[in-house]
Amino acid sequence: MRNKELEQTLALIKPDALKNSLTGYVLSQLSEFHTGLIYAGAKVVHVTRMLAEVHYEEHLDKVFYPSLIEYITGHVHYAEKPHRQRVIAIVYQGPDAVKRVRDVSGPTNPHTAREQKPGCIRSLGTIVTLKDDTGKEIGERMDNLIHASATDDEAEREIKLWFKPNEIPPSMRAYSTLRSEELYYFKDEKLLAKFEPGSVCVVAPGDVMWKSDLEALRLIQKGEEASCSLRTVVAKYLLNEGTEGH
Repeated sequence: MRNKELEQTLALIKPDALKNSLTGYVLSQLSEFHTGLIYAGAKVVHVTRMLAEVHYEEHLDKVFYPSLIEYITGHVHYAEKPHRQRVIAIVYQGPDAVKRVRDVSGPTNPHTAREQKPGCIRSLGTIVTLKDDTGKEIGERMDNLIHASATDDEAEREIKLWFKPNEIPPSMRAYSTLRSEELYYFKDEKLLAKFEPGSVCVVAPGDVMWKSDLEALRLIQKGEEASCSLRTVVAKYLLNEGTEGH
């Protein structure tokens, strides 16, 4: 049975919340006083396209997918200000972490949030109508201020995507880790065991990794099926490294 004190969830304060100076409000709503949860990790993230695509891969075939990627990477709200294109990623920890953060966040749709749970975080969000090149309405994008993991399994996947183990104190890590003995590089969507010009180092000997990530890299190197894609692993270990072009 999992230790309830180590239950965790991921929250992302999105670019629209940052632009509207709602960061303090969101943090106060999610404070230990309101939720009983504590911080296990927090950081400012420049969201690369790779990270955004992996995070939202379940929506790949949706009409709003391209707009969603532009939204979470900050290009919608800070098109001309790359230095402000970021989100705040937080790991909250404590009993019923997923449910408590979801409750404070409110329904995904801001209109529904205002009707069903006025005063919740997402009740301050908005819905943007999407149009094609001819001006025809093709769908909607929900600018709802915050992302919150929906299930324990989703929380594990997302925390491992947005945070490396060394960004969470050892005593607060809810998932297994391993220290790498291997050296891996990434270039042109391929995993390399040796440096090539233009490649970037993903993992070096001595680095602490999520156990599932290291196991995935070992299988990928052998050409075998892994529990996650190469991009899923690479996206997090190159986070904030300035490697958008890779």
